[in-house]
Amino acid sequence: MLEKVLIANRGEIALRVLRACKELGIKTVAVHSTADRDLMHVSLADESVCIGPASSAQSYLSIPAIIAAAEVTGADGIHPGYGFLAENADFAEQVEKSGFTFIGPTADVIRLMGDKVSAKDAMKQAGVPTVPGSDGPLPEDEKEALRIAREVGYPVIIKAAGGGGGRGMRVVHKEEDLIASAKLTRNEAGAAFGNPMVYLEKFLTNPRHVEIQVLADGQGNAIHLGDRDCSLQRRHQKVIEEAPAPLIDEEARRKVQARCVQACIDIGYRGAGTFEFLYEDGNFYFIEMNTRVQVEHPVTEMVTGVDIVKEMLLIGGGQKLSIKQEDVVIRGHAVECRINAEDPRNFMPSPGKVKHFHAPGGNGVRVDSHLYDGYSVPPHYDSLIGKLITFGADRDEAMGRMRNALDELIVDGIKTNAPLHRDLVRDPGFCKGGVNIHYLEKKLGMDKH
Repeated sequence: MLEKVLIANRGEIALRVLRACKELGIKTVAVHSTADRDLMHVSLADESVCIGPASSAQSYLSIPAIIAAAEVTGADGIHPGYGFLAENADFAEQVEKSGFTFIGPTADVIRLMGDKVSAKDAMKQAGVPTVPGSDGPLPEDEKEALRIAREVGYPVIIKAAGGGGGRGMRVVHKEEDLIASAKLTRNEAGAAFGNPMVYLEKFLTNPRHVEIQVLADGQGNAIHLGDRDCSLQRRHQKVIEEAPAPLIDEEARRKVQARCVQACIDIGYRGAGTFEFLYEDGNFYFIEMNTRVQVEHPVTEMVTGVDIVKEMLLIGGGQKLSIKQEDVVIRGHAVECRINAEDPRNFMPSPGKVKHFHAPGGNGVRVDSHLYDGYSVPPHYDSLIGKLITFGADRDEAMGRMRNALDELIVDGIKTNAPLHRDLVRDPGFCKGGVNIHYLEKKLGMDKH
């Protein structure tokens, strides 16, 4: 068992990790920037260390500052949360080289799955279904590139091998645009990610975004915790997530879940991870793996009863998985709304002082948030200020509880996207279930497809 864990993050996920550590009797170290002295988890941690100024490049993204904080406090493990350095293989490597436990996969596995081309190859070998495409980098030879695109069939999408978060991708609808688009994406990828490699895939017209949560101990044991639907997105950023994914072909679901478990064993995966898929016409197509805990992990926890963060900590301490696949039973339904400090109409960030915060309650309601009365949301970081999760015996009950919870939520002093969520959970298409990834942008009048 780990004795003291440094939480290399901020906001709601840092508080989430701190709670799990406290339940397991693990001492905690909170690191924070000068702008984050007043964060909830900083006051609750056993120790706290200021690691730099407000700029995340000089604080939460500073590997030397975080490792120095672990050294001076005598921490033995580092939990990266999500975002910042969570999927940075160099960070994981430096943590382990400095004599600490990185609570997540090995640096080699993060590198393997962080490169979209090598990740796709690894998945193919494990029998995980992938999107038809270039089977590796798109050749710079123009004739060969055109031949591949013709074989795959238009429309196609060109993606940066080192990209993520919806950046470094371009849809091509006709052959005459392919070469220019490939060059442009290569240039952008080189500038943004330091890696100009691109690959080509079939562009699915109306897919859903369905993902599978896994846990593995790096000792040959792996399980899945069912799936989630995260199709309600804006600019490739998830807005509402739910578990399990509604209206999915059961045989396809069972097959792909088993393949994901096998893939974890094949690559020697350790910790929590998520396989992300596009789902269209009863078929799953692998797009990427997130080698960390996800923002939306609570919906899976609600329907399985498994504490994903505690399992990560136990695995980090060298323990084998405490759960077998047959122990995992999916019960009921859960929905999560991401509450952001932003204008609900133009989505501009809305930092500032929270004059009053009231968290909703009632049966089947969970609030993961670091907000409190008087807390000032800083302008320097992601706008996520909380997650509202509801659970019910079925999807209708979970949605009904979410409508109530959103009506009860009060965040005074700043703008939030709660009004958008109140609209979405009453939207007939979403209420019916199974909307595709373009649904929200079409609703908002942003659709370009």
